[in-house]
Amino acid sequence: MVIQTALLEGQLGYATYLIKSSMRTISFLHSPPTISLMTITTQYPILQIALDILESDRAIEIAKEAVSGGVDWIEVGTPLIKADGMNSIRKMRGAFPGTTILADMKTIDTGALEVEMAAKAGADIVILLGACDDSTIRDALQSARKYGVKLMADMIASDNVHDRALQLQDIGVDYICIHVGIDQQMMGMDAVSVLGSMVSDVHIPIAVAGGLDDESSALAIAAGASIVIVGGNIVRSSNAKMAANRIKERIQSGDVKGAVTRSKKPIDTEIYEMFMKVSTSHISDAMHRKGAMQGIKKIAGGKFAAKAVTVQNFEGDWAKPVEAIDIAKKGEVIVIYNGSSDVAPWGELATLSCINKKIAAVVIDGAVRDIEEIRELDFPVFAKNIVPNAGEPKGYGGINTEIMCCGQTVNPGDWVVGDSNGVVVIPAEHSYEIARRSIEVEKTELRLRDEILRGRSLSEILKLSKWEVMD
Repeated sequence: MVIQTALLEGQLGYATYLIKSSMRTISFLHSPPTISLMTITTQYPILQIALDILESDRAIEIAKEAVSGGVDWIEVGTPLIKADGMNSIRKMRGAFPGTTILADMKTIDTGALEVEMAAKAGADIVILLGACDDSTIRDALQSARKYGVKLMADMIASDNVHDRALQLQDIGVDYICIHVGIDQQMMGMDAVSVLGSMVSDVHIPIAVAGGLDDESSALAIAAGASIVIVGGNIVRSSNAKMAANRIKERIQSGDVKGAVTRSKKPIDTEIYEMFMKVSTSHISDAMHRKGAMQGIKKIAGGKFAAKAVTVQNFEGDWAKPVEAIDIAKKGEVIVIYNGSSDVAPWGELATLSCINKKIAAVVIDGAVRDIEEIRELDFPVFAKNIVPNAGEPKGYGGINTEIMCCGQTVNPGDWVVGDSNGVVVIPAEHSYEIARRSIEVEKTELRLRDEILRGRSLSEILKLSKWEVMD
């Protein structure tokens, strides 16, 4: 679809916007002080990249790759603006003189001033928060018309997105952005589902942002969006050109087959699949370097991700650990506090029983024995020590109570993930969020690895000296 927008000059009066498309014609009024005559022709759908990183040179490098893959608009993200100021916009304008540049100012006050700053730095479109006061938006609009730029209203954190979008349309913003923020995405919110009746009621172009990939971008366009804004799935890709090209081809073709018919998986299945894609290092990073068990290592088997059945145990007493095998369900992990690293509550026979029950793994704050036999069985066992002696089955302790295991609190139902790096514990109530954040951590590392392979050091890429704590 091609939309042509004509801005007709008015002397301290009115500027009339006439939007013509193959579907509809709309006209509405604004009142800026002065406006230059210009005509903009835009081919929809638009693919916009959101550069939410901290280094301008990296952003430009990624943007060049992305534009070669089909990106139409470049957004200088809020983190980049905060890190490098208006220079981030100037540098981007210098690198892309003929490309539409957006400045994600997330303005909520001093609308005219911030629009002026962004416009003078080279932005074509300035993004402010739709939740800000009407007076701020009107002031920002006057500044936008004065300096020849457009306004996009980001609806993140707006109480009633639909009604607020209609108000902003009446006030005169040029674009509405339906945006589910990163923190909201981690909780499972979906930007495309918010569109709903917006498309029929809002007659200015609608952008959609929030964790979009090629599939969800195609769904957004099919649902009536004109612009899809993609961040991490391009920016964190090891090949930004290829990632952008894949999304661009999908939104241009309108191919939503598979996306429409795909059924939603059970939440535990989604969590499991995400945890199995990432390492315990990624998960610990996603938890702000927390969750890792202390002093534990992989003794046998491979990686696992499972919900915990907990065992409180004493000095090698192997009754409760063995009884827990009958309580645990398929795919769960038995997590044992043993009270000693010198007496084993676990060996080959318990391991064979776990294999029969299809239990995922066992984690022991203590010792294990029969290690050669267990390794032949290739069953995941993580423990602190290997010893030959076991205790007696006296039956002290409990099953499915809160325990401390290797320095971490573990409750029944918490997610536990183990690999060659060690074991991490994820509280059940935060498991989906942490799984999503872990995927993003991995994407970031993949991109950094690719940049290092091109010949730069990690310190150079991240400009570590710039971000050192000042004395």
